[in-house]
Amino acid sequence: MWKTISVAAWVIAGAFGLAPAAFAQDGEGGWQHASALTGTPRYPSDFSHFDYVNPDAPKGGELKYYATGTFDSLNPIPYGGSKAAGLGLVFETLMTPAEDEIDAQYGLLAEGFRVPEDISFVTYRLHPEARFSDGAPVTAEDVVFSFERLKELNAMYANYYRHVVSAEVTGEREVTFSFDETGNRELPQIVGQLLVLPKHWFADGREVSASTLEKIVGSGPYEIAEVNPGSSITYRLRDDYWGKDLPVNVGRNNFGAVKYLYFADLDVAFEAFRAGTFDFWVETRAKRWATGYNFPAVKDGEVKREAVPNPLRKTGIMQALVPNNRRAPFDDKRVREALIYAFDFETINKNQLSDAYSRDNSFWFGTDLASSGLPKGEELQILESVRDLVPPEVFNTANKLPVGGTEDQSRANLQKAFQLLKEAGFERRGSQMVNAQTGEPFSFEILLDNPSLQVVVLPYVENLRKLGIDAAIRVVDTSQYQNRVNDFDYDMIWELWAQTLSPGNEQFNYWGSLSADQPGSENYAGISDPGIDALIEKVVFADDRDTLVAATKALDRVLLAHDFIVPLYYSMDYRIAYWDTITHPGFPEYGLDFPAAWWSTEAE
Repeated sequence: MWKTISVAAWVIAGAFGLAPAAFAQDGEGGWQHASALTGTPRYPSDFSHFDYVNPDAPKGGELKYYATGTFDSLNPIPYGGSKAAGLGLVFETLMTPAEDEIDAQYGLLAEGFRVPEDISFVTYRLHPEARFSDGAPVTAEDVVFSFERLKELNAMYANYYRHVVSAEVTGEREVTFSFDETGNRELPQIVGQLLVLPKHWFADGREVSASTLEKIVGSGPYEIAEVNPGSSITYRLRDDYWGKDLPVNVGRNNFGAVKYLYFADLDVAFEAFRAGTFDFWVETRAKRWATGYNFPAVKDGEVKREAVPNPLRKTGIMQALVPNNRRAPFDDKRVREALIYAFDFETINKNQLSDAYSRDNSFWFGTDLASSGLPKGEELQILESVRDLVPPEVFNTANKLPVGGTEDQSRANLQKAFQLLKEAGFERRGSQMVNAQTGEPFSFEILLDNPSLQVVVLPYVENLRKLGIDAAIRVVDTSQYQNRVNDFDYDMIWELWAQTLSPGNEQFNYWGSLSADQPGSENYAGISDPGIDALIEKVVFADDRDTLVAATKALDRVLLAHDFIVPLYYSMDYRIAYWDTITHPGFPEYGLDFPAAWWSTEAE
């Protein structure tokens, strides 16, 4: 099993990348319709639609989908609270990605942009027809408002836009974003993924920083139709959507309505899927994928199953148990290393996971950016430049995770863990591992938001108890979990990072020192390390693809050497099942384009 990657994570993984950037030079005055961080944009300025869509897809019908936990806000700006699923149907960005390219973007709210040679700023020009669902035009003032509020109130955006110092109206329908550095080729694309919200809606006495269940207006193809807090939310396709004929939208946004049904338990949700309560399912349990689809609808062809690599082809996944390094004793590397030795992946994979997974041995697992062996070539040169800031073993010791799976190997790993704990100042007294000086027992809580994850965590807890460590599992609802994660109120959590093939400024949000104590950041481990910061800078300012790959491998190698997390596992196939009430035109190279390119068979 694994945690599914959130929509936000997919957007980040696909949108925030790095050099080398290629900007399509096709407009008067330097205006461009597309950009790509790897290679050149595939589609010219006069393209009619993405190749992977059905331009004649019928409109209508309803997609019913599931979500877990609950929600308490329709406002995407503040970091707090649990946002309703599907808000991306309502709000739009300046640019939008193509899923048959690694990192290309095309105009959406913006009809074009231009960048000077030194990349000291970028100017976006809005499409003259862009409108919110209440009929108000999307203005340059809305863009400036959105940038300033998101940067102020949301830690993720504050980190992504840390080098974007200002946004100002510089012409009719034009906004210029200025940077505090030159040569950072990722920044124009980061700005292109800015979520644009209606300034006038918030100006009407509504608090920008507050959660709300009031139906907020957006410029996207759907509007919020019905809200049942804690139960469901329904979006309705807009007949008056301004952008329905844009090339990036032809053949997409086909469902007449999209409804998200909320479930507190994934097992209950799966039973609802079996019963036809909703249409689409992402399978995260290998055992159920192998044995749990023998119900009549599958046999009769009403439910289809596909295991596809497409969504993972351009994404490196690190899924891990993450100790909070801000707290003792997790701030001691020896303790963190001991926790890694106590996790017997091979036994868990065999007994609990049907041997369906591979060990997550890199923060860019499954990609050519993953480090391996000993550093050499340009990677070694980059590490040499920060030698005094990184662990010395990165130069002479390859990162290898302990291997279990047999009684002898498991015993040896626990003995190694015991020795590391002893070196860190712990000792065994009776059945407990305690601090040798204070006598305080080594105990901590593993916080989860999904009870099904316990099947993996329980064997780990049992191994920890063999060491005398008392680890307790606590499962809370999604909203409470997210609030605690936002405030770093945990000992250990289960999380994942979805990494782009062109990493860049988002790395500051994941493990940069400035984000370590910034509520709402994705620096879950609490990493604050000058060597890591220096290597992130190397990644951000790589001036060609070879240097980017080398710098990313160096960063990966040093992150692993610090033992900040307990690596888990992932699958290289994305497993989906869906009823014959919906269908798709085939999958793009790097995604599913779900639900945008899919449609209802009832509308055919």
